[in-house]
Amino acid sequence: MGKNVIYMLKSVTDTIGDIFIITTEDDKVIVIDGGHKSETDNFVRYLKSITGSENPHIDAWFLSHPHDDHCEVFFNIAEHSGYGITFDKVYANFPEDPAFYEGVDEWAVKMVADYNRLRPSFEDKAEKLKEGDVFNIGAAKFTVFYTFNPEWKQCNDASTIMRMDLGGKRVMFNGDAGILPGNYVVEKYGDTGELKCDICKTAHHGQDGVNENFYRAVDPDICIWPTPSWVYNNTNGNLKTFETREWIKKLGVKTEYKSFEGDCVIEL
Repeated sequence: MGKNVIYMLKSVTDTIGDIFIITTEDDKVIVIDGGHKSETDNFVRYLKSITGSENPHIDAWFLSHPHDDHCEVFFNIAEHSGYGITFDKVYANFPEDPAFYEGVDEWAVKMVADYNRLRPSFEDKAEKLKEGDVFNIGAAKFTVFYTFNPEWKQCNDASTIMRMDLGGKRVMFNGDAGILPGNYVVEKYGDTGELKCDICKTAHHGQDGVNENFYRAVDPDICIWPTPSWVYNNTNGNLKTFETREWIKKLGVKTEYKSFEGDCVIEL
């Protein structure tokens, strides 16, 4: 198993979704999101391959926000023990009532309902993330800058924004965070140096996410794109990917990893 490695998986159906597996120097396994249900078999196969186990154990599983392209793999594995995967902790911050998103985002309604339905099976493992949380999972340290705010009704704006410190590197994860949470984090933490990272995930797959000021505050050397080809290339012409790409170029980012080009192995 790789020591201090981020694995970003390519979507098997060229669709949107965040699929991250992290392995640490002290043999911890961490997952962030996981993608659509259709990604489950590939996720399981890959996890078994990198851990060398037919029954892999995940020390911590983070769910950034209640959208299907971030949660369904977890739900599928939590519901079906036949996959042979166990986990210690599930970190998330979702609204308690699925009705919170009614009339705004029906997919989010379903995801919160599914989380609540499955939660009794992992109640003793569920941890609610809060802004300001700082904790370790083995050698990996996590700092939470933002999580679900009930004043903002868009589900993407419920995305947890957090930094992982591992192997002497800082990595920014931000789910599908949009301009509101991005600006909030920059205004609150931008002058502290806490946002500066070596690696930054592009928010919302690099389209219609945080604003340029967020990427400037993070000022990464490396960007990672959990992004299908049609989003990266703005095939439908209705996305802001080219704008994000221009921001990244202006920052002088040295290296970019794009999931649509294949499974990515990022050594820290």
